[in-house]
Amino acid sequence: MNERTPKVVISPFSQAFTADGITVDVQIYRIEGVDGWTLELVDGENISITWTDPFPSDQEAWDEFASGVQLLGLKALLEIDDDEGTTVH
Repeated sequence: MNERTPKVVISPFSQAFTADGITVDVQIYRIEGVDGWTLELVDGENISITWTDPFPSDQEAWDEFASGVQLLGLKALLEIDDDEGTTVH
């Protein structure tokens, strides 16, 4: 059996982003051949916040992030919503 490791496609929207004195690594990616883009934020302490629902496009994932920063602020986006350490957006 010839199994190959799936390729991760990184969006050009992925970047370091700073607001409110906080810098995060915005990661937008998908698995090659699979529909849906994942939005993940990684803070300076290497804590990852991942949206649970995929986005139809990397542009829509970025727009969700940018809108959240504008409406709530970056600090609020990094707040943990549950006891497991993951955010459910």
